[in-house]
Amino acid sequence: MKVMILAAGLGKRMLPLTEHTPKPLLPVAGKPLISHHLEHLQRAGFKQVVINTAHLGEQIEAALGDGEKFGLSIQYSHEEQPLETAGGIIKALPLLGEQPFLVINGDVWSDLSLAALKSCGRFFENNHLAHLVLVNNPPHHPEGDFILDAGNALGGSDDAFLLKNKGLRSKSGAVEKAYTFSGISVLSPELFDGCPLGSLALAPLLRNAIEGGQVSGSLYQGSWCDVGTPARLKELDQFLSSGR
Repeated sequence: MKVMILAAGLGKRMLPLTEHTPKPLLPVAGKPLISHHLEHLQRAGFKQVVINTAHLGEQIEAALGDGEKFGLSIQYSHEEQPLETAGGIIKALPLLGEQPFLVINGDVWSDLSLAALKSCGRFFENNHLAHLVLVNNPPHHPEGDFILDAGNALGGSDDAFLLKNKGLRSKSGAVEKAYTFSGISVLSPELFDGCPLGSLALAPLLRNAIEGGQVSGSLYQGSWCDVGTPARLKELDQFLSSGR
């Protein structure tokens, strides 16, 4: 299974830290944030990684090279202007191949065992398009994104369920709890069939596929952080530097 790390964002919420440094290279516990991802991937047995770049992307390529020092093979998909999440993936599809691939947002961190996601391939039969890792809602995103449909567990798995879009009510009339998308997923290239090359967000494609019963998810309750602001970057640095 190939991997794509989304690293082409402008990092506007991280200013002034990202004025001269791309967000993936901001230091966390003594190393660039993206290095943590690459080390996790190598330990999990992944080999081939695609990284999209835009803002100050030449710095990322200079820092990571071809991936040999991480025990990986890295290819780059450069965007003159950031193409958003789906747009960046669509541009990189020729490098990702025809099989489902792992996608990681470059501005999240988690101690999730990425090796476990290799087994998600069995879900991608019968027109399945995506598997999302969900987490408990952080303070800055209390309403969540998607609902785990407890009544639709996937065969052969105790913790993977079809997803529903949030805002739905259960049979009792209560609004069902939504969880937050972690920014870690396994996606089928077929999710992007018919999409034009250009700037495009991923969320609408996922919501449409969820309506068609083609997206599953699992809940991870370990450590996870959306490194979206200088304050959360500092919190993650302190957490990892403490050895926890």
